[in-house]
Amino acid sequence: MAGIYLHIPFCRQACHYCNFHFTTSLRNKSDVVNAIASEAVLQKQMLEGETLRTIYFGGGTPSLLDVEEIELLLNTIRQHYQVESGAEITLEANPDDITGEKLQGWKRAGINRLSMGVQSFFEDELRWMNRAHNSMQSVDSIRMALEHFSNISVDLIYGSPLLTNSMWEENIGKAIELGIPHLSCYALTVEEKTPLHKLIRKNEKENVDGNRQAEQFMILMQRLRAAGYEHYEVSNFAKPGFRSRHNSSYWKGEKYLGLGPSAHSFDGSSRQWNVANNMQYLKAIEEGKVPAEKELLTEANRLNEFIMISLRTREGLDLIKVKETFGHPRASTLEKDLQRYASTGLLKTSGTCYSLTDEGMLRADGIAAELFVGE
Repeated sequence: MAGIYLHIPFCRQACHYCNFHFTTSLRNKSDVVNAIASEAVLQKQMLEGETLRTIYFGGGTPSLLDVEEIELLLNTIRQHYQVESGAEITLEANPDDITGEKLQGWKRAGINRLSMGVQSFFEDELRWMNRAHNSMQSVDSIRMALEHFSNISVDLIYGSPLLTNSMWEENIGKAIELGIPHLSCYALTVEEKTPLHKLIRKNEKENVDGNRQAEQFMILMQRLRAAGYEHYEVSNFAKPGFRSRHNSSYWKGEKYLGLGPSAHSFDGSSRQWNVANNMQYLKAIEEGKVPAEKELLTEANRLNEFIMISLRTREGLDLIKVKETFGHPRASTLEKDLQRYASTGLLKTSGTCYSLTDEGMLRADGIAAELFVGE
């Protein structure tokens, strides 16, 4: 099984914290969409013989696309790839783009899952992030979306300087009250070269507080588990039957093809990434070339990635899989390091599987990095 990710590099306005590739100019939107369709044909050999289980429109803001543009991309994929019956087809959407007419059009085009960039239900926070929607649109768009789609996900951000613990409790409570089946919740990260990073450096915005973020992560886990959500990955929570197939495929190390400017691809042994420049991307595709760089992964690269993505999941890291894929010496060395973390209470064991405890999840990336192996 495999998946396709389509990067739609357009946004209505720039969120202060975002470091993804995008532009707020829609001038070349139609040209880029046509180029992505052309790239889908140029790249089809990468997933030859594979069946697509997921198709994911990310960005950027894919909900800025016309329904006809979504149809063009999906029809091109269906024409050149084998798509599983009932494949999960997700569209990222912002609340300010959602109307009844658009929801109906997306459903007709073949979209069967929405991932909604809500981030907060508080007006002050949305303004602080420079989001294009307001708090009323956050709630109204979710209610409207649930009238057309049963499978929706909502993104929420915690750890901003404006967000108190009680406000975070309200955000979580609102999500539960609305009956959202899947939540992706992320700690606010200050990425270099973003507007937020520059504003903090100039003392025009307050920096994030790591201790408060940790407190809010603990609140998040407790509240959502109590409400019947499965905490199946560090940042992701789902009602039974609503895990994201797209996300889960990535954490299982399955193949995926990325289409569009800045999109990444993985075929099991190598990784490639497209140029993060719309005009360079358009020029290359017009010439029948894929503007991508490629990296062949060493055994150590692949094992380190396996460690990182496995530890983020509820199922954890299985030493049997490590032994089968990377050999007994690698598995034996890794086991000693895993046992060291288990003795500190940051990891728990179930048979041959090691997974993070709640305290361990606060240090997920750091623990994974310390477990990485050399060449």
